[in-house]
Amino acid sequence: MERKHMSALALYQTLSSDSPPPKKASLLVSDKKKRKNGVSKISTLKTQSKPNKKKTGKKLIKSAQKEESLMETTEMQEDLDSGDAEDLHVFLSGLAEVNNSRERASRLFQWLISPVPAKSFFRETWEKKPVYVKRNNPNYYKGLFSTAEFDRILRQEDVQYGVNLDVTSYTDGTRKTHNPPGRALPFTVWDFYENGCSLRMLNPQAFSSTVWNVLSILQENFGSMAGANIYLTPPGTQGFAPHYDDIEAFVVQLEGKKHWRVYNPRTADEVLPVFSSPNFDQAEIGNPIMEVLLEAGDLLYFPRGFIHQGDCLPDTHSLHITISSYQKNSWGDLLQKVVPAAMEIAMEEDVEFRRGLPLDYLTYMGVQNSDKDDPRRKKFFSQIESLMTKLANYAPVDAAVDQKARDFLHDCLPPLLTSEELASSVKGAPTRWEQGRATDVGSQITTQTRVRLLRAGCARLCSDGEDVQLYYTTDNSRVFHKEELKSLEIKTEHIDAMELLIQTYPKFLTVGSFPCDSAEDRIALAELLFEKGIIHTAEPL
Repeated sequence: MERKHMSALALYQTLSSDSPPPKKASLLVSDKKKRKNGVSKISTLKTQSKPNKKKTGKKLIKSAQKEESLMETTEMQEDLDSGDAEDLHVFLSGLAEVNNSRERASRLFQWLISPVPAKSFFRETWEKKPVYVKRNNPNYYKGLFSTAEFDRILRQEDVQYGVNLDVTSYTDGTRKTHNPPGRALPFTVWDFYENGCSLRMLNPQAFSSTVWNVLSILQENFGSMAGANIYLTPPGTQGFAPHYDDIEAFVVQLEGKKHWRVYNPRTADEVLPVFSSPNFDQAEIGNPIMEVLLEAGDLLYFPRGFIHQGDCLPDTHSLHITISSYQKNSWGDLLQKVVPAAMEIAMEEDVEFRRGLPLDYLTYMGVQNSDKDDPRRKKFFSQIESLMTKLANYAPVDAAVDQKARDFLHDCLPPLLTSEELASSVKGAPTRWEQGRATDVGSQITTQTRVRLLRAGCARLCSDGEDVQLYYTTDNSRVFHKEELKSLEIKTEHIDAMELLIQTYPKFLTVGSFPCDSAEDRIALAELLFEKGIIHTAEPL
């Protein structure tokens, strides 16, 4: 008797009924939820804060937006030529000619959201309301990613279910993940797809050089990690339940069409949320404030906290990439580092924080006493308010910002070097094995060599009160946190020179102009930075 073919989805459902379900993978952005926000080195913050104890007196948390502003939506029409848009690779090649990496990042972001001016976007739209850009140009984002690239990655790369790829479905109000264990091979993946499952690639920057390049540039514009997921959805299906995210989302439609519905945050507590939501039932979310059909070349932006869902039309598939940023990058996230360290310093330096609590405070304070009209309660709250006000005097804000910066540098993608950067950096150095021996060995840096940082944001000086460390991104992995954060100890005699290099970017400086004690010190610092890929030379060595 001929055996009937069983689809990957049917096989998965049969196996899953007899065995525990596979472990659900987290989104790339969700991985960061598990990171601790506490101050890892209180002594570091204590030491750095002592010289400067100015009162801040500023509000650190913005009030929530009014409901009417949240309900605003904007649809931008761009009068583009009906012909092909400039190829993305040509555009990126042009960006590579821009001398300043900050300017590159600014131009790339403007290209992403065009025709919305970047300044007005961040002033009027960012974190406030969704925006829909209808371009009528299916080739606008051509070259960023494609289904052909998706297939190539499945064939050539080690794509693992639950790590790099999720297989999902949303049917009759039920969201399911269908990940088998092991490597995701085309034979099974495309079988899932043909049986109505959506495919989500969690970290395409690890496999696609173009996505890597785009994200590594954009992260400098945001000052926060730029991540991405790829979503491929079969015709007539939906892969995910309504939900909101904890990131700012830029949905870039690459192929096909997708019908999107966007909903206001349900309550003030869900405006700019700290964490992503669970899946919602349709009855929980109300009516959409925006309903659009995204076609290739279109863009949809929505802030964290805005509920959304997308489904495919019956006549075509959908491929889009969601570019995300600003996870855990709020005033509150900074204060989670500032406040515990400020308390440590205040307890050490101010006797008011060390005085004992009233002997009888348990008799009138606490939940069981919260309804009492007791004058002692007012006096207690007054003392708390006074101490909280004084606490700002001990806040090691700069040190806490440096901790945020170190987290960001660890999150960062390494730069994808331009041809000129490659030729003038350590990765393009001429040292090689040739004719039975190593050639061009040893540094050729002199006091006349002109150097600068590889990128504006690739390195940062921080101090733990004793040593000064230079943290850098050039040795990071394309896989999130695969490597530990890299740093170098900077000698005291090299600190001024390092600050000069950072502050004068994008200008090239001669090594001889470094403010060090001797020519040997200047060359030693330049060699160290060159070997780590932190600086490059004006001309190839």
